[in-house]
Amino acid sequence: MSKVLIVAEHLGGKLNASTAKCVSAAQALNPDAIDVVVLGAGDAAAIGTEAAQIAGVSRVLTVANEANANPLAQVLAPQVAALASGYTHVFGPSTTFGKDVMPCVAALLGVNQVSDLMAVEGSHTFKRPIYAGNAIITVEAPADQIVVATVRTASWPEAARGGSAAVEAANVEAALPTYTRFVGLAAGSSDRPDLQSAKRVVSGGRGVGSAENFKVIYDFADRIGAAVGASRAAVDAGYVPNELQVGQTGKIIAPELYIAVGISGAIQHLTGIKDAGTIVAINKDPDSAIFEIADIGLAGDLFQILPELQAAV
Repeated sequence: MSKVLIVAEHLGGKLNASTAKCVSAAQALNPDAIDVVVLGAGDAAAIGTEAAQIAGVSRVLTVANEANANPLAQVLAPQVAALASGYTHVFGPSTTFGKDVMPCVAALLGVNQVSDLMAVEGSHTFKRPIYAGNAIITVEAPADQIVVATVRTASWPEAARGGSAAVEAANVEAALPTYTRFVGLAAGSSDRPDLQSAKRVVSGGRGVGSAENFKVIYDFADRIGAAVGASRAAVDAGYVPNELQVGQTGKIIAPELYIAVGISGAIQHLTGIKDAGTIVAINKDPDSAIFEIADIGLAGDLFQILPELQAAV
């Protein structure tokens, strides 16, 4: 008998798509129940209603507390740990949010975390990538302990909508720390789709040449309604901020369409896009490693090819 609790990720009053992907991973366990917990402030009930529409969810628990207004791991984790009693599995997304919160949950429950869960082999047996995705390892968690895991969102589809789970307000008895407090959030604002959940992504690399030249990437992305990403080389060179980095030390993404422009194809970058649907590579060097994994390759000057593509769209 298995029962899964999923920690919902949300921001700005909206549920993140990573939550529905965690539901897909939970469904692979064939559990008796899948519950979702929404930790929020005044917006908890509204977000809970949205979570209740995910197919396969049995119940949504909403925890409204002003301390949850900002997603601090040290504040959220004690509440999740308190709610975990009676569950066999606690899942969270392998996003910046999940990587922050779930290790704290595992520590409070006294168990080892299973990271980047990409396949379910059994109730306590899972597959996850290692060595920058070059190998897949099978791990087995102790059968007598609760399983705390982060779900590799790039490996799972979003669960369908159309559900109608019950939404219940939950009271949590947990001591919240006072040594951690929210001071402020520095984040860039953009009208473009979110990089981690976008269906289309256009990324630029060192070959773009400069921060000024990156305008051709932004313009093309805007034309096709895509998010903008970058290789580590472009970020290290100062062309774009690090929140756009795609790869092992950046964001792991799985868009339907990924267009790599001026990116050579270092293994660190390829790790971040291995689950993408269609990969298009544009590079002047026909021997670049990116062409080995691309579905469509265009060898040529990106400053000539991109404007032509943009005009044709």
